[in-house]
Amino acid sequence: MAGLLGKLFDIGAGGKGAGKGPSPQEAIQRLRDTEEMLSKKQEFLEKKIEHELAAARKHGTKNKRVLFFTMWKTSKSKWKAALQALKRKKRYEKQLAQIDGTLSTIEFQREALENANTNTEVLKNMGFAAKAMKAAHDNMDIDKVDELMQDIAEQQELADEISTAISKPVGFGEDFDEDELMAELEELEQEELDKNLLEISGPETVPLPNVPSIALPSKPAAKKKEEEEENDMKELEAWAGNV
Repeated sequence: MAGLLGKLFDIGAGGKGAGKGPSPQEAIQRLRDTEEMLSKKQEFLEKKIEHELAAARKHGTKNKRVLFFTMWKTSKSKWKAALQALKRKKRYEKQLAQIDGTLSTIEFQREALENANTNTEVLKNMGFAAKAMKAAHDNMDIDKVDELMQDIAEQQELADEISTAISKPVGFGEDFDEDELMAELEELEQEELDKNLLEISGPETVPLPNVPSIALPSKPAAKKKEEEEENDMKELEAWAGNV
């Protein structure tokens, strides 16, 4: 296994890695190749284990069936074949366990190397961005920036003053006293109010009915007075109804 790793990573006096270490990408690829090779070895050993287990069952089961009907030498040789198959199965299982442990170690190393490579790329890009920011700020002077911002503020203030001046109404000589205007407005309102009250109450003088010119027959004074009062009341009611 050490020789295999040395061959994969060029470890040794004559290896390419003696002078300069491999790049992270190259090392990651080598680890992946190693994982793939060991995975194939796993599959091979699992098939061998199944084969030896089947052989052990075959010889062991057949040995039991012919134990009392065959010669002792024949049954003994088959028994040994079954034991040998089980021994080989145990060796293959031991190798398989070793490969499992090696794969776990290689997987851990590959993940750590991938994380280190990612961090390296991130730091490289951050350094590149820092250089770009520095280059962008090389032509900038903080004093000039302050002056520029003050100029912008002054121009904004001037623009606000111009806008305010433009928005103010211009009288062009029409300068009137607001107190006089308010007094005139109150007089107009009072005249309108008086006019509305006159329309509601009606005219001040209403023509009364004419007195009849025909002489009425003489009646007793009391009865005549009552009739006059009744006539006056009717005339008053008629006048009220016309109002």
